[in-house]
Amino acid sequence: MSDIYYKTVNQVTGILLFVEGIKDASYSELVDIELSDGRVVTGQVLDTRNGLAIVQAFGDTGGMDVNNTKVKFRGSSAKMAVSTDMLGRIFDGTGKPRDGGSPIYSNNELEIVGEAINPYSREEPSEFIQTGISCIDGMNTLVRGQKLPIFSGAGLPHNKIAAQIARQAKILGNNEEFAVVFGGIGINSEEVNFFKREFEESGALNRSVMFLNLSSDPSMERIILPRLALTAAEYLAYSENMHVLVILTDMTNYAEALREISSAREEVPGRRGYPGYLYTDLATIYERAGRIEGRRGSITQIPILTMPGDDITHPIPDLTGYITEGQIVLSRDLQRKGIYPNVDVLLSLSRLMNHGIGAKKTREDHRSVADQLFSSYAHGKDLRSLTEIVGEEALNASDRKYLQFADLFESKFVNQGYNEDRSIDETLALGWDLFSALDKENMKRIKEEFVGKYGKWPKSVGEI
Repeated sequence: MSDIYYKTVNQVTGILLFVEGIKDASYSELVDIELSDGRVVTGQVLDTRNGLAIVQAFGDTGGMDVNNTKVKFRGSSAKMAVSTDMLGRIFDGTGKPRDGGSPIYSNNELEIVGEAINPYSREEPSEFIQTGISCIDGMNTLVRGQKLPIFSGAGLPHNKIAAQIARQAKILGNNEEFAVVFGGIGINSEEVNFFKREFEESGALNRSVMFLNLSSDPSMERIILPRLALTAAEYLAYSENMHVLVILTDMTNYAEALREISSAREEVPGRRGYPGYLYTDLATIYERAGRIEGRRGSITQIPILTMPGDDITHPIPDLTGYITEGQIVLSRDLQRKGIYPNVDVLLSLSRLMNHGIGAKKTREDHRSVADQLFSSYAHGKDLRSLTEIVGEEALNASDRKYLQFADLFESKFVNQGYNEDRSIDETLALGWDLFSALDKENMKRIKEEFVGKYGKWPKSVGEI
């Protein structure tokens, strides 16, 4: 570690310092920034060129000025001590203990920047993860090693859904549970208390590592926090052979912090003021999920983002959808009906679903049941819109059954309790119960052998 302090700060722009006369600074190198009142703030090199180092400060920079501020370059990039002692602990956005416990002491230190998994080394995700939530397990299946974000909106219960998944997630056929790495990015105190309470009461905290950056904490910690969380996850997965579920909320706050840095650097803005490299930057986070050939452990990632104005075409959800393998979209209309979890199955998608379902994984009829549910519910929703114009009386008997099916699907299949953990067999059986409200001859997307084996006709709607 160098003991040389540079007093050549020629400009301070909000969270950025411009330091002249630096010949050997490296990208992501850590620095100590000493202010005139003796306080020391940690920082990181964002860019270096022609002897000029651009430093991003973490923490309170009040009172910083060009004449009395000194900068010391550590000569190393950000690293984090890792061990299994992290389990059950809570840290802040810089990796320091937030739970009053001692720091993690370990000879094993990993760089937090990390890298995306080499495509050649990736193993194809193929193991079904049972979340206990029917609209996910049955129709938008999560697979081990997948990155499946939740697209939400302000006031929607994405945190409850994430907590329920963290509590219930399991891989069928073995007794291995998921370790959970939770990253709270710019969340408020109410959300922090919710997750801490849920993890403690369910016992999940003992197998979890939590990193929390509150909305009142420095925004620049939001850039480093997901990288700390993923570094911890990589250690647990690839060194300790654990299955790790990473939950990051809220990625919108991360993108806002990235835009703040870009603006301070006076970069040419892209869509809606976000930097042009937003896609690449998000990919450095999302692509750290997956399975590595020859390793027992895995990282499954569920990033959560709130869509500004519920706009799914906004740059953050738009670019996220290009990188990840699908999305779970929450519906404000279903929330108004009192349905939980309020997942819009028609807008949601799991691109890896077919890799994790079928005979010897879930059940042989899984794909057919999902296809028929999608088709029947979509038809019922179309008829629901039509009745607003022509009235239900204009529908024939068959269409009225589809209209009833749409209501039953939302109230019986999608809707379930927060503490209700449905097995995949229960979910598929519920789907067959709903099909009995329709005419048997309309089961066009299910193989006839499955209709004969699992079908439940005749059955009155009132018995469902």
